[in-house]
Amino acid sequence: MLFTTAVFVLAFLPVALAGYFLLGRYSPRAASTWLFAASLFFYGWWMPEFTTLLLGSIAANFLLGLRIARLLDAGRRPAAKGWLVAGVGFNLLLLGYFKYANFFLDNLNALLGTHSTLAGVVLPIGISFYSFTQIAFLVDTWQGKVREFQPVHYGLFVTYFPHLIAGPVLHHAQMMPQFARASTYRFDAANFSAGAAIFALGMFKKVVLADGIAPYADAVFNPADAGASPDAVEAWLGALAYTLQLYFDFSGYSDMAIGLSWMFNIRLPYNFDSPYRARSISDFWRRWHISLSSFLRDYLYIALGGNRYGAARRYLNLAATMVLGGLWHGASWSFVLWGALHGTYLMVNHGFRALCGPALTQRLQRSRAFAVAAWALTMLCVVVAWVFFRATTLDGAASILQSMAGLGAGVPDGTHALLWNAGLQLHAGLLWCLALGAIAVLLPNSNRIGERLLEGARGHSAARATVGGFVTCAVLMLVLVNMARESVSAFIYFNF
Repeated sequence: MLFTTAVFVLAFLPVALAGYFLLGRYSPRAASTWLFAASLFFYGWWMPEFTTLLLGSIAANFLLGLRIARLLDAGRRPAAKGWLVAGVGFNLLLLGYFKYANFFLDNLNALLGTHSTLAGVVLPIGISFYSFTQIAFLVDTWQGKVREFQPVHYGLFVTYFPHLIAGPVLHHAQMMPQFARASTYRFDAANFSAGAAIFALGMFKKVVLADGIAPYADAVFNPADAGASPDAVEAWLGALAYTLQLYFDFSGYSDMAIGLSWMFNIRLPYNFDSPYRARSISDFWRRWHISLSSFLRDYLYIALGGNRYGAARRYLNLAATMVLGGLWHGASWSFVLWGALHGTYLMVNHGFRALCGPALTQRLQRSRAFAVAAWALTMLCVVVAWVFFRATTLDGAASILQSMAGLGAGVPDGTHALLWNAGLQLHAGLLWCLALGAIAVLLPNSNRIGERLLEGARGHSAARATVGGFVTCAVLMLVLVNMARESVSAFIYFNF
């Protein structure tokens, strides 16, 4: 069930909200159970055959967390660590089988010249996110940060439908205090109106902006993956179009998740902070997919040793973290190379800062010319890496990158054959890129907009009514736009 569809907006969401707040007037436990059940229904609507797998994973991790906590309370820390290792291994094996089994088997076949197959392995939607969420829960339990003895609350923490399919990756401590408050289950007009507005903004990003520029990316990447050679102009247009499509698609989903959560009086962590304004690759990763970046830092980079064992080990840990982060996104060498590129970028970035030293680095950061150059270089690196992220074949990625460098076989002759074959015009694609680039870089991000709307809604009842009426009309119009298309496009991160 997609957030952008009529069945979600006109049926599932109203029923989920009505049951939640009606039950919340009498029993917070009943309301949380209702939301847990609604979240399971939401997941099952998409992939009913994997609901049992999801419930099994939840039950196993809840019991593992309970076991770890009780062993710690009994002073048996080594035994608790053993159960932690078993729990993390369980989640990684589950993720590895469903997400990577065919990838590793295909590579083994290529290496050995065999033709083995593994039939029937289908990737369950959301498994990457709920696996990482539960790994974080087990680690936090072992570190003494959390204790969870309420199975319904834990189940809701994992399955909570706004985040279940495409994140953010949640921490137990971020959600449990909210589920424990009785006020969470009582209707709040300010939260509801501001949340609905952010939901509408995210829907606009997805339906109008991301889906609007998507044909220009597809017109270049799909033929390149099939063996065609774009000319230099087409290659740059395709790369820039996908750079902007991905941003507005994923940030749109994140905005919709945050807006939906506000409507339920629940706060999700922000996942984006204007990442295309970043002036270094480190800054980019502090702004892009913040919850995943934090997870990789806290549970992988630091676990590998972080920066505690010298510069060489630090750079190796950075590279390993980003390669594994790339592999998390998908079982293909394109994602591995994407992660390796970002690992290399981070090593160069940290090496440059170390070479300059603190004093020179501070002087450079105060220079406007350096800031512009640093932003341009960062964006160039990001765009180049996104080519591997989007291409489904290494040959396709190589073809586009060669053309971007002016070395491709396609020669600009004014016709731009790939765009022509797709029924698209160059000037329209350039206008799309210019407009969406300006929005991403120059306008206030939705986090700031949402906080201002929430502040206004809390102080003025008339503002709540105005926002509510406008949002209702806007969402209905966007649903109609989505329905009028030949097919409804899923969010890009649903694939991961």
